[in-house]
Amino acid sequence: MHLVLKTHVNQPIATVWNGFDRSLFNRLSPPFPPVEVVRFDGCLQGDVVHLRLNFLLVKQDWVSLIVDQQSTDQEIYFVDQGTRLPFFLTSWHHRHRLLRDSGNGTVIVDDIRFKTPFLVADILLYPVMWLLFTYRKPIYKRTFR
Repeated sequence: MHLVLKTHVNQPIATVWNGFDRSLFNRLSPPFPPVEVVRFDGCLQGDVVHLRLNFLLVKQDWVSLIVDQQSTDQEIYFVDQGTRLPFFLTSWHHRHRLLRDSGNGTVIVDDIRFKTPFLVADILLYPVMWLLFTYRKPIYKRTFR
């Protein structure tokens, strides 16, 4: 499945990039499932992000490797690739893009591709993922006013 969400913020691209840190990561975590950050190296190639999701009776680890990070005058992006995923996912590829807009702002793009073990589960999980990432939009806007 492929999901793309865009959020415009009123800060320059360099300011937004500098704000992509553990503090922002903690604020972006949704209320459910509760997420424990086991490890957060950052957003550069080779960095690791390890989360523990708490589904009440079951805890699931989610480990992603930052497999790419590039910067130009018009765009900064990094890609996290799932290397250890919760039971309901078989693949995860998330390109975090920061695009310079025509003014002095930035467009934050969450470009996500994921798969579950079954096509029906992909379809059922899509609206859940959409909600989880739409939850980030007001946080981005508040953080980068």
